[in-house]
Amino acid sequence: MATRTTAHSSRPLTDRPSRRGLFGWRPDQQWEAYLFILPSFIGFLVFVALPVVVSLLLSFVDWNLLRPPEWVGWANYRQLLTRDPVFWRVVRNTVYFMLTIVPLQLMLGLALAAALNQNLRGRLVYRVIYFMPVVTTIVAGAIVFQFLLNRDFGLISQAIWKLGEWTGLPIQPPDFLNSTRWSKPAVVLLTLWKNTGFTMVVYLAALQGVPKELYDAAEVDGANGWQRFRNVTIPLISPTTFFLLIIQMIGAFQLFTEAYTMTRGGPAQSTLTVVYYIYQNAFQFGRMGKASAIAWFLFIFIFLFTLLQTRMQRRWVHYETEA
Repeated sequence: MATRTTAHSSRPLTDRPSRRGLFGWRPDQQWEAYLFILPSFIGFLVFVALPVVVSLLLSFVDWNLLRPPEWVGWANYRQLLTRDPVFWRVVRNTVYFMLTIVPLQLMLGLALAAALNQNLRGRLVYRVIYFMPVVTTIVAGAIVFQFLLNRDFGLISQAIWKLGEWTGLPIQPPDFLNSTRWSKPAVVLLTLWKNTGFTMVVYLAALQGVPKELYDAAEVDGANGWQRFRNVTIPLISPTTFFLLIIQMIGAFQLFTEAYTMTRGGPAQSTLTVVYYIYQNAFQFGRMGKASAIAWFLFIFIFLFTLLQTRMQRRWVHYETEA
C-alpha cells in the first residue's frame, strides 16, 4: 500500500501519531455531536440516575418529609418482610394481575392480529377501531367502565337484569366495583381493553414478516390451517412474543392507574397493587423510607423475573439465521 507524503515533511502521513484530547477524543471527530447529546445526558443524570441513588439511600432511613431523616439501616426491609401483612397482600394482588393480564393480552392480541392479517374488506377500519383504546386516556376509559359495570344503573347490569326477566331465570349481575370477588376481574377487563390493541399491532407487524413461501411449502406437505399456524407462525413470531411478554410483565407489575381510577385499591384492599402501595406510603402516610424500600423490592423482583425469562427464552424462542 503506497503512502503519501507532504511537501514539508518526508515522513508518511500514515505513520504520524494521532493527537488525542480529553477523554481520548481526536481532533478529527465531530465534537458537536457530544455537545448535542449533552442536554440529554444531563437530563438522564438529574432525572434518572440521581433519583435512583437517592431512593436507595432513602430506603435506609425513617423520614416523613417534616423532620430530618433518621438512619434505621435495614429496618424498613425487615418490617416489610416480617411485620407488614398488607405488603404480602398487595404482592399477591400484583401477581394475580400479572398471571391473568399477560396471557390474556397475548392471546387476544395474537387472535386479533391473525384475523386482521387476512384479506378482509374494511380491515384497515377494524385495525383503527381496535387500536383506538391505546391512544385513549386511561382515566376516561376507567370512568366509562365504572358506568358500564355499576350494579345499580350500569348498562351491563341492566342487560343482565333484562335477560333474567325474559328467561325467567334467577340471574343477577355481579357487583364488579364493590365485591372482593369481582373487583380484580373488573380491573383486568379495563386493562385488556386499554392495551390489547398495542399487542395486536406488534403481532400484526410480525405476521406480515413471515415468508409466504413457508406457508406454501407446509401446504404442499399436507398441513392444514391449524398445523401451519402452530408449526410455522408461532415459531417464527416467537421473538415478538418474547418481547411482548417482557414488557407486558413489567407493565403488569407496575399496574397503578387502572386500580387507582376504578376502585381506589378496594374493596378491602382487593385491588391494591405494589405501586399503589408505594404511592400510599409516600404521599398519603408520609413514609418515604418504607416507600423507597418497597420500590427497590419491586425492582429486584422484576429484575430477577426478567433475567429468568431471558434465560428460559433459549428453549422456546427461535431466531432466523442466515444460510
